Amino acid sequence: MRWRGVIEEFRAFLPVTEQTPVVTLCEGNTPLIQASRLAKRICPHASLYLKVEGANPTGSFKDRGMSLAVSKALEKRARAVLCASTGNTSASAAAYGGRAELPVYVLIPVGNVALGKLAQAMAHGATVIQIEDNFDQALAIGKTVCAEEGFELVNSINPFRLEGQQTAAMEVCDQLGCAPSYHYLPVGNAGNISAYWKGYTAYHAAGQIAHRPKMIGVQAEGAAPIVRGHVVEQPKTIATAIRIGNPASWKLALQAVGESSGDMKMVTDEDILVAYHLLAAEEGVFCEPASAASVAGLTMCSQAGLVPEGATVVCTLTGHGLKDPDTAVSTSPKARTVKATRDDVLAALRA
Repeated sequence: MRWRGVIEEFRAFLPVTEQTPVVTLCEGNTPLIQASRLAKRICPHASLYLKVEGANPTGSFKDRGMSLAVSKALEKRARAVLCASTGNTSASAAAYGGRAELPVYVLIPVGNVALGKLAQAMAHGATVIQIEDNFDQALAIGKTVCAEEGFELVNSINPFRLEGQQTAAMEVCDQLGCAPSYHYLPVGNAGNISAYWKGYTAYHAAGQIAHRPKMIGVQAEGAAPIVRGHVVEQPKTIATAIRIGNPASWKLALQAVGESSGDMKMVTDEDILVAYHLLAAEEGVFCEPASAASVAGLTMCSQAGLVPEGATVVCTLTGHGLKDPDTAVSTSPKARTVKATRDDVLAALRA
């Protein structure tokens, strides 16, 4: 049967009724790829799977929650939708808001959004406003504006966002035939790890799985407020999607980690880039840098002996690599230019 998007496929687990207008781009149903080559290199005693969320319509996991958030905004007759964003949320909000015929307003920190994501928001027709501060300030302003103007805020503090995003955990269980032992996720605003735990918990309560996984969140070292235990005023990391110093879902993330007997880790930008290039070169999966934080975290835990023999591990890759083409080009070997002759090409091949 044709895939109908997360609302229809998981309707029994979502807060929708027959009166809810469904806004969908057939999001979800993303690949769960067994990463055998990568596993041999970073955790040879475990089975490793990659949940490739970059295969969603706008290239990130945000589409799952945005489908539901925009559907509910339409149901309540909101005047418009608005979000603060480091990139992926803005792209998704612009696409789904446009499909719902709602005006979309996006607040982004100037100079801190990857070009691929900014291009998406603009192409979908959103009104993009750059502010001279970071994401956290953009979100604070967004909350105030929405309250005053009757707009729907579609950041992850919107409960319908997390309700929609929980479907990724349910898909993992359906694809594996069970829940994994461990699930590693990048953590920025911390909504996704909270949503996955919600999904695993709902499936467990419904008798669909026998156990729930340990949730391992991974932050970038320069933007690791949850690991450090305090707000980071000026977060810095090459992984722009998780460059957040005061996560909106901080408490929910700690709850997910605590209830699952999991953990919250941090990795360096160098660790992230190593995982980023390994994923592309060894498994053919091109993800944005923030996505690779999950694999970098798994590598660190495996090296520390924290991944048991025979464990089944899932790493979520949150967004497609084309979201951030500048990083791909700037951190990869440079292209060589030669004269257009057979001999020059062969010389380059043999160099």
